[in-house]
Amino acid sequence: MIIPPVLFVTGTGTEVGKTVATAAVASAAVRAGLRVAVLKPGQTGVAPGEPGDAEEVARLVGAPLTLRELARYPEPLAPDTAARRSGLPSLTPARTATAVAELARDHDLVLVEGAGGLLVRYDEEGRTLADQALATRELGLPAQVLLVATAGLGTLNTTALTAEALAARGLPLFGVVIGAWPGSPGLADRCNLADLPRSAGAPLLGALPAGAAAAPDFPALAAGALAPALHGRWDAEEFARTHRPR
Repeated sequence: MIIPPVLFVTGTGTEVGKTVATAAVASAAVRAGLRVAVLKPGQTGVAPGEPGDAEEVARLVGAPLTLRELARYPEPLAPDTAARRSGLPSLTPARTATAVAELARDHDLVLVEGAGGLLVRYDEEGRTLADQALATRELGLPAQVLLVATAGLGTLNTTALTAEALAARGLPLFGVVIGAWPGSPGLADRCNLADLPRSAGAPLLGALPAGAAAAPDFPALAAGALAPALHGRWDAEEFARTHRPR
């Protein structure tokens, strides 16, 4: 597998580790010598002047990369709702696609971190991150999607639903990354190492340990937690053997 030049990073829901996963992919790519840009189309829940998700990615990576944010809304809500309540303009798929195309001209990898899950609304017409990815592909860029999932109970359903939504729109799913692998995994976590790729119809490409954002050497952690397809050295088969259900 070769990483595509544009990856839209989405999650099976909120608080699943999208920002940390985005930072891990960015870090591994930078270490591999790629020119990396991180785009946050719609940042919610952050006041003007406060650091958002893109700045957190930069902090974790600790190496030069390009950051861009298109819209910011102060309340921690879905982008469409947050835009309406703030009186600020909502974000269209065309605006995101244009920004991606501009970044792709000077970078080897553009990571686009969404808000919440794949079908969270960004504007009054109900358009989503999936529509932004489709608009990007219409510009001729082979954008794909990286799905960040949880490890435990309930993840198979939300992963399968997201995969079906992507397939219905003709959007390729590059793979799945577990956003926070627990220090003491339970039976469901262990079984899901085999079941997640089946539910997604795409490979498992990494498992970031819980609390990764506090690691003293995040780039080294990222390289060890991501598969070679994401410029890391993580081995899915070996990880599954290590955590085989008892």
